[in-house]
Amino acid sequence: MFPSSPRRNFIKKAAFAGLGIALTDSLLPFSAKASFQLEGKKRIGIIGLDTSHCVAFTKALNASDAGPEYGGFKIVAAYPKGSLDIQSSVERVPGYTADVIKLGVEIVDSIATLLEKVDFVLLETNDGRLHLEQALQVFKAKKPMFIDKPIAASLVDTIAIFEAADKYKSPVFSTSSLRYAPTVQDAILGNKVGKVLGADAYSPLKIEPTHPDLFWYGIHGVEILFTLMGRGCKQVTRVSAPENDVVTGVWDDNRIGTFRGLHNGKQDYGGTVFGEKSNTPVGPHVGYNPLLLKVVEFFQTGVPPVNKKDTLEIVAFMEAADESKKNNGAPVTIASMFERAKMNKK
Repeated sequence: MFPSSPRRNFIKKAAFAGLGIALTDSLLPFSAKASFQLEGKKRIGIIGLDTSHCVAFTKALNASDAGPEYGGFKIVAAYPKGSLDIQSSVERVPGYTADVIKLGVEIVDSIATLLEKVDFVLLETNDGRLHLEQALQVFKAKKPMFIDKPIAASLVDTIAIFEAADKYKSPVFSTSSLRYAPTVQDAILGNKVGKVLGADAYSPLKIEPTHPDLFWYGIHGVEILFTLMGRGCKQVTRVSAPENDVVTGVWDDNRIGTFRGLHNGKQDYGGTVFGEKSNTPVGPHVGYNPLLLKVVEFFQTGVPPVNKKDTLEIVAFMEAADESKKNNGAPVTIASMFERAKMNKK
């Protein structure tokens, strides 16, 4: 676990107070009955200018010829502060700040100020350790929010984020853009493969020491895997080698899915889905627009497109992969990760 501060412990206590860790109905997506009264409002704010996603989203939404599919939403303000100690993030902030200023975005000096100027939030800070504290401010202001990957840097914080969202009745979702790669969606929605019998997925596996291994970049391939397989993974094993890592999941119905994390060689995204009708390749990454359209739809309706149970299981899968690595490839159950999260809540 990562070091805790008194403030982080207070936040976690508030988020978990009186609540269990199990995947109960409280973790289901917000329904259309949620208190969502932002029709007609279009102002989006960004927290964290340390990822290229910020510039890509702003270019699309703020373009003078932005199409009707973007619903008239515009990014109007940003709080640039991202990670405090991840050097690759810190170094990006000045350049990305300059980029979004050119696109008409106002730079503000605090999240509180940002929340006064916007109706919706893109939490883009790529340091997942900061997300719980940042998200709590947004929830209290009741602004619908998309949290970019990784949703957090631990399962404990991920659960706390969703419990806080429920407490403040503030819609939220998180996903990798790879979930919405057209070939991934076509494979499962276009009835090309029939019943999914198994899947393999791969993506780069860049390691950031402040995060569990798969959280930083492996999340992309893991998101592909779970989009194809659905929920229900019960056990995880991991084999680690210099060129790549392979994480194998066994599902409740005994289907098998694998994630291959690429350390070297061609850095690409994709996989194969195995079905009753055909075995179909998926990938590559085609940009952020398919995800952005889902974010716009979410801001219009207040209904998250990704079930919270999906995101929680993905995070538990990634933590289980780390645990298996620490134990020389021993099998680790998803249930044990939730039990550990329950024990580690503050």
